[in-house]
Amino acid sequence: MRVIAGSARRIQLKTAEGMDTRPTTDRIKETLFNMIQNRLVQSRFLDCFAGSGAIGIEALSRGAAQAVFIEQSQKAAECIRANLEAARLGDRALVMRCDVLAGLRSLGEKGYCFDTVFMDPPYNRQLEKQALVFLAESPLIHEDTLIIAEASLETDFSYVEKQGFEIVRTKEYKTNKHVFLRRSADF
Repeated sequence: MRVIAGSARRIQLKTAEGMDTRPTTDRIKETLFNMIQNRLVQSRFLDCFAGSGAIGIEALSRGAAQAVFIEQSQKAAECIRANLEAARLGDRALVMRCDVLAGLRSLGEKGYCFDTVFMDPPYNRQLEKQALVFLAESPLIHEDTLIIAEASLETDFSYVEKQGFEIVRTKEYKTNKHVFLRRSADF
């Protein structure tokens, strides 16, 4: 796994050993960033369930002003810190080792607000739903924030309208999908 483009291009990234993380493949990462590239420069990026940190690091490499990584696993958080150091991007990053909801609460209390939120939770546990329910009432996002949830193909997002979100795009791959959401203009 590597950084695909930008200032840290070609830097090899480490992943935490074991099955606790499921790194996004370079091919899927490249497809994702081709879709969001135009919104990254000088943006604030939040990487929830960050794993190795590859998505947030890619955002920083491509021009994001700041990235915050929330990861519960100690081994994965150490891996993120090592990857940030290898990519020389640590000065624009914050790594939080905690549960995602606790991290979101803490960031909200500190006045953070993000332009892009990416989340790649363990599949089929409805963790993305818990995060979206929290974000719906949170100052962490604004009307133009793009939220991207990586999920299994069978994950249901029919509840998002009731939470005040609209699905603006869905990109399906062989085994998973990216669902792009924004706050609904009607909410």
